[in-house]
Amino acid sequence: MKRVRLIASGNVQGVFFRASAADRAAQLGITGWARNTPDAQVELEAQGEPGAVETFVAYCRAGPGKARVAQLKVSQADVVDGESGFAVRA
Repeated sequence: MKRVRLIASGNVQGVFFRASAADRAAQLGITGWARNTPDAQVELEAQGEPGAVETFVAYCRAGPGKARVAQLKVSQADVVDGESGFAVRA
């Protein structure tokens, strides 16, 4: 298992980034969460099989249709045991 923390910046709020990421995560069997930050970024954590996580990261680099991802910071995170699903947080 692999877990990453992502910070997406650019035009990423108000464009269904979190919901689209949750849909993509479900398709890939990824667990984790996504939330908006006060400084207009989207923060995510994603966990799953390494190949699925890399596919998810690639998706987040582009984002959904109306998003414009200027930068995606990716860092390793500790695997969380017992997590299920992908949550969209406020």
